[in-house]
Formats: sequence, C-alpha cells, structure tokens
Amino acid sequence: MRIFVSWPGFDRDGISTGRRLVDAGHELVLAPKLGNRTPDELVQLAAGCAGAIVSTDPFTADVLGALPDLRVIARVGVGFDSIDRAMADELGIAISITPGMNAETVADHTLALMLSAVRKIPQQDSSVKAGRWERVGPLTPGELPGKTVGLVGAGTIGRAVARRLHGFGVDLCFFDAQVDELSGAEKVGSLAELLGRSDVVSLHVPLVAETTRLIDGAAIALMKPTAILVNTSRGPVVDQPALFEALRDGRLGGAALDVFETEPPGADALRDVPNLVCAAHMGGISHESIDRMTASATQSVLDALEGRIPATIVNRDSMRGRG
Repeated sequence: MRIFVSWPGFDRDGISTGRRLVDAGHELVLAPKLGNRTPDELVQLAAGCAGAIVSTDPFTADVLGALPDLRVIARVGVGFDSIDRAMADELGIAISITPGMNAETVADHTLALMLSAVRKIPQQDSSVKAGRWERVGPLTPGELPGKTVGLVGAGTIGRAVARRLHGFGVDLCFFDAQVDELSGAEKVGSLAELLGRSDVVSLHVPLVAETTRLIDGAAIALMKPTAILVNTSRGPVVDQPALFEALRDGRLGGAALDVFETEPPGADALRDVPNLVCAAHMGGISHESIDRMTASATQSVLDALEGRIPATIVNRDSMRGRG
C-alpha cells in the first residue's frame, strides 16, 4: 500500500521508520510539509494512499472525503486539531498521536523561551553583534526568583514545566478545571485570577473550541503591564493581533511564542513588534524526540493496516470490527 509522509524529520532509511514500512511491502510517498499547504494540494499529494504519517496538514472533511483509500492518519505530535475527527470517525479512518514522547522536550523549550524573554537574550545577542555593549538601560533584564509564574493547564507538559520551575525559586500557581493538585503549586480559582497575579504566564492547553483565543484582548488587559506571556501550546489559543498591539503599546512586558495563528506567520506580521521572542513551532522537536515520535507513528500505521488497533489511537470506535 502507499503511505503518505509529510513529517519533515521522517527518516526514509531508518530501521524503525521508512525501512520498516518498505520491508512490509509498502510504498513511501514523501512530501515534507515545510510551510502552508492547501486542502487541494493535500488531496493531490495523498491520493491513493492507505496510510499517512503527518505534520499539521489540513485533513478537513472535504479532504478526507476525497481520499477513499485512506485508513489511518498517524499524527507526529499530540495535537490533532488539523484533522476533522468527526469525519474520520464517520469514514472509519483511525487517528493516532504520539503522546508523552516529547513532553520533556516541550518543557525544556518552554523554560528556554521563558528565560530568553526574562533575560532579554535575543536583544542582547543582536546588540552585541551590532557592536554595542548595553549592560544596563533598556536591555537590563529581569530574573525569575521571587516571581509568580502561572501555568494555564497542568497536564503532562504543564507538570514537566512545573518540575523545572521549582529549581528557580518562583511562586508557582496554576489553573486547570480538570486538575485539583500540582506539587509545589497553588491552584487558583479562575483564569482571571491567575492572569492578574502572574509575572509570567505559560500556556499548556489543547486547541479546542473553549480554548480558541482564550487569551484575547480582555484577558491581556488583566495581566500586569510588566508580565510576560509564553505560548508553546497552539497559536490560536492567543488572539495574536491583540497581543501584538499590547506589546507595541507597552501594555505587556513581553511574549515568547513557539506557535502562531498562521504558520509560518511571515515577516510582515512580526515587523516592529517589540519584546517578542519567536521560534518555528519546534518546542517538541529534538533529534531524540523525532526518533521516538516517528517510530511510534510508523508502528501505528503498520498496526492499523494489519488489522490491529494502534496503542495511541484517539478514535478507537473508527476501527470497530477490524481487529
């Protein structure tokens, strides 16, 4: 069978990835997703494929309906908001993810972004490379000890971030309707309370209807004018125009974004936005995590195509009666 692969870090010759699929008799259709991809482009690329190992490709209802051979989509990562689950369920297309395989990687990246924003590392880097030596003044940084850090979401990644923050001497609080306790952290009664108290706010929630633009203009207005917002979850969780306006107006101290409403965001969207640290949605990416995630996705495709239910399937009912 043909297997569509859009994950850019997929090793076609890896013994646990590409070579394993080829040895099982499958044909690889490699089309790395390196930027925006339209639904029509996706249909053309994945036509005739029974399995897919994917990035954030737009598997809309129309796309799924136009791919009658497709039986399994293995998402490399944990977010599958780019896949229309209801249509996948209706068509009997299994969806799998790679949970827990990059949580520590994302937590590392969150702390790196947080420290970069607090310590003004990107600004210092640009200043020194331009021949300046600005140790005090506008580029004087802050520090984490004694600050209040608020975590929005206390799932696997949120907990991993909390463990790292304990060593920095911060006052840690969190808001998560599904979690009652987090070691070393105080649960606050509302998102508004967390936003008003925190010097740093870090987002760790999935993208669902309830979290879309969770941090909008009204939410930003509740934050301290010196506060820093860190987002390593999903871009649409934040109202990006409202955030950039607050940064330009000096109503927010800074932001560190690994994710954006549109990816890539383009240089024009980021031009003249001060105190903004950016990364290319690579919070969960490392050499090690890529190996783990792509091996897991490969196993999921093989399981589904051979009649077994993948261990990390998110819509088990889609395979009812198959295995």
